[in-house]
Amino acid sequence: MAATPSTMLPLGTKAPDFQLPDPLGKVFSLSDFDSSSALLVMFICNHCPFVIHLAKEISQLAKDYQAKDVAVVGINSNDIGKYPADGPEKMAEAINDYDYTFPYLLDESQAVAKAYQAACTPDFYVFDSNKQLAYRGQFDDSRPSNDVPITGEDLRAALEAVLNGNTVEADQKPSIGCNIKWIPGNEPEYFDGLMEKSI
Repeated sequence: MAATPSTMLPLGTKAPDFQLPDPLGKVFSLSDFDSSSALLVMFICNHCPFVIHLAKEISQLAKDYQAKDVAVVGINSNDIGKYPADGPEKMAEAINDYDYTFPYLLDESQAVAKAYQAACTPDFYVFDSNKQLAYRGQFDDSRPSNDVPITGEDLRAALEAVLNGNTVEADQKPSIGCNIKWIPGNEPEYFDGLMEKSI
């Protein structure tokens, strides 16, 4: 199956601000998570097989780390006009089906995805208490096309390091997934280069 890697946004990057609605119209912004010890931002969607493969474990990881004062937010930046399976109604269904306990937000303009240089679903970003990027990369080595067990070990190790005040290992593997479905004409400059790297 064709796949797109993360852009690997430079470590230390400040978390870009956002103001985005959930499927019911409640708006969340970056400042809503200022008091947390860490922030996990995930670019996910409803129909991508890479996200579906991990969804239950994403849900469990979120619960585990919300209990440790990590703020978690999911963002869907896909073109919902062309891909209605990623629209708000289906987002609400995903929240229910996978028991997501984190805000799942719609980036309809795709501006937030561009600000984070998000490339694929899923794409994971861990920020420390100062909202500086400490990790960007994969959940673990499991893929829909292999038999590797889903553990979340890469992301869990990053979160544990941040919570313990340690530096996350700099050798970070990019996440792999479906490319974000850009609105025609709205593709970011980095998109062409990533498609060339797609495997």
